[in-house]
Amino acid sequence: MTVRHAVRRWLMRWLLPATPPPLTLGVAVVAAVVTLETAGLVLIRAAGLENQPSAPVYALGVLALSTVWGARLGVVAALASTAGYSLCLAAPSGVHLTLLGDLQRFVALALVAVVSGGLANLARSLTADSDTAAEVARVILGAQELPDGLRAGSRFLAARLGLPSASIELGDAPPGPGVIPLGGLGRLVVPPATPPATVDRLRDSLHPALTGILGSAVVRHELLDTLRDSQQATQALLAEQAALRRVATLVAAGGRPGEVIEAVTAELHHLFPGFHTGLLRYEPGGTVTAVSERDEDGRLLPERPGLPIAGENIVGTILRTRRTARFDYDTATGPIAEQVRALGVHRGVGVPIVVEGELWGVTLVLSYQPEPVPADAEARLQAFTELVATAIANAENRARLAASRVRLVTAADDARRRIERDLHDGAQQRIVALALRLRIAEESALGERPAVRQLLSETVACLNEIHQSVSDLARGIHPALLTQGGVCPMLRTLARRSVVPVELRVQVPQRLPERVEVAVYYVVSEALTNVTKHAGASVACVTVTADDRRVWLAVRDDGTGGADLAGGTGLTGLRDRVEALSGRLTVVSPPARGTTLTAEIPLTEPDPQTALASSPMVSAG
Repeated sequence: MTVRHAVRRWLMRWLLPATPPPLTLGVAVVAAVVTLETAGLVLIRAAGLENQPSAPVYALGVLALSTVWGARLGVVAALASTAGYSLCLAAPSGVHLTLLGDLQRFVALALVAVVSGGLANLARSLTADSDTAAEVARVILGAQELPDGLRAGSRFLAARLGLPSASIELGDAPPGPGVIPLGGLGRLVVPPATPPATVDRLRDSLHPALTGILGSAVVRHELLDTLRDSQQATQALLAEQAALRRVATLVAAGGRPGEVIEAVTAELHHLFPGFHTGLLRYEPGGTVTAVSERDEDGRLLPERPGLPIAGENIVGTILRTRRTARFDYDTATGPIAEQVRALGVHRGVGVPIVVEGELWGVTLVLSYQPEPVPADAEARLQAFTELVATAIANAENRARLAASRVRLVTAADDARRRIERDLHDGAQQRIVALALRLRIAEESALGERPAVRQLLSETVACLNEIHQSVSDLARGIHPALLTQGGVCPMLRTLARRSVVPVELRVQVPQRLPERVEVAVYYVVSEALTNVTKHAGASVACVTVTADDRRVWLAVRDDGTGGADLAGGTGLTGLRDRVEALSGRLTVVSPPARGTTLTAEIPLTEPDPQTALASSPMVSAG
């Protein structure tokens, strides 16, 4: 603030006080000012300055006094100034009356008093209104919440104007006594008995300021709400990212699915405080089991037995649609809905957990309040659901890998024992018998020639049998026809040997890699064997097609169905063989509707680095 502004404010504070000083002080000041003015003029005249005008000197005094104390005291000052001039300055000296001249002087000074007093009162009123508006603005805009600021500003305004009450409100202004609209944003309501002068003052002087203050307060309130929402959203996002990092670290470290699931429900409880969180798993036979659940206080609930999936609820809806579902459990039906309502739940949202293309379970957030679950719950649940799916897939892949290794070792041991048994019981026994025959022939060599001839003939026959046995054993290990002609002749041979009639459809334009041909052969051979032993089918169809990147095969039958990859070692071994080539084998076998076995095998060998980078564990990290 500059010196000029400071001096101006000081002068304004003294010349235009909010409340005029006491009247007695004003009378004393009038006497002192008039005396000083008159004495000064007398001294000037004594100094020989006869022509100096006296009216402006008295006018300045009247102007200052009427500005501070008002027009009435200014008129008194005008009368005193006229008397002082007439007594001390007008010729001849002494007490006398010059009625016309004194009247003129008094009227002129009185006009100065009235005009300056009126202007001072107007300026004082405007200043007071400005101060009032500034204080109201400070009170309203200084509050944290808009309603609190409006109440505090209303109390201050009522106290400043001497009113019993006043209320600054938002909303349209209905017509009525004591209601002053504030620019379409709100209204100022004062008691109907408020003096008209005060109402006029509010309408004329304070109305524009209050309208501007209310508009600024509304804008500020909206900005604060936006900032608060943005801050809350940022904090929620940071908390969510931190939770995801913790769960992802657990997944990358190879945590068991149970640990990951409990960690997910715990993190969801922190992200959705006061809500019921849980993970459910679909079971065979149309039931669902609660794997991990936490109540509104974050307590881990005991695992509940499986419930049948019936009625209209989140679990049944996701099972049908495989999509996110929201539900009102006040109107839901079925045993699941009844149990959820018994917990005090009203609303809920669920996100499906899909593991390697199959629906595994559901992630749930349930609300104990009638209000819906937050609108962004689905998006926030989705990231955790994907981590759960990754953890489950990792665990299943590790278990499958371990089981496949055990099966491979067992199969190798069984194959070695079978080869040993076949050699011992077949070729080895015949070789021993052949050695005995040759020894007998040696002993009979000096005897009759027909006996030697007979022994030699039997020896040749035994050698032929040994050759055929060893050939059959070798053919069982690796079909010779497959090596010679490829997969097409071998498939035709399998179709001819099948007891069940087979429709063969093969579109393979060129030879496939040997490892792929062997896999196709064993998949089709095992599938046709299962059709013969277990399916009770009347016909089977084998389809094999290939392009420059993959081979695709399918074996279908019209049998009894009900086949399961986990139900026997044959299909499990086929899956191991196909997955060892980075392929995929699936079985669809609804009861009484036949079985369809499909396999897709790439023709190129996978790059180990690519396979590592695309593994679920690495992706989760």
